Amino acid sequence: MITDPNDFFAKGCGRCDRFDTPDCSTKRWIAGLDRLRDICRDMGLEEVAKWGHPVYMHADRNIAMMGAFRDDFRLTFMNAGLLADASGLESAGPNSTVPTLIRFTSLSEVAAHEPRIREHLAELMNHAEKGTKPPKVEREIELPDELVSALDDDPELAEAFFALTPGRQRSYEIVLKSASKPETRIARIAKLRDKIIAGKGANEY
Repeated sequence: MITDPNDFFAKGCGRCDRFDTPDCSTKRWIAGLDRLRDICRDMGLEEVAKWGHPVYMHADRNIAMMGAFRDDFRLTFMNAGLLADASGLESAGPNSTVPTLIRFTSLSEVAAHEPRIREHLAELMNHAEKGTKPPKVEREIELPDELVSALDDDPELAEAFFALTPGRQRSYEIVLKSASKPETRIARIAKLRDKIIAGKGANEY
């Protein structure tokens, strides 16, 4: 993955084999990405590279992140739960609890959203300066029956699982529930046991 944000706009994120090729998603959306970049930097945000993407920071806090995909490009607002009005934002996926992003498919769409983008950035920058933290969203974790049985039968696994953060516990719920068959869930639990014991989330390495 890239470590210099300039490389994102010239070559891509470095997360797939389309990096630095004409087929890279950044090439398709470069005009819109460049405009989003101009807006973020004009707001006085510091530009860095994290997770292979340009991230814009203020007061040592992540404010926004940019991404390019085959079907759209996006600006994701970090700590979007602090926004007074997030009605124009979308959720990143079905497991998201807070809407965080705007998807674009043209430069004109960036122009249409620019006033709201600047409002969101300014609001989040203000929260960063004050050290305001987003409200915690409590979600009850519904464990698959197969995991409940495994925890009942394996005290060491149970102790490690319930010592995980809620977010890491949730990651196992999502991974296991994505399997439609009980035998697949059982097999996944066996493969994931070492991660749980190590205190890691399902997608951590």
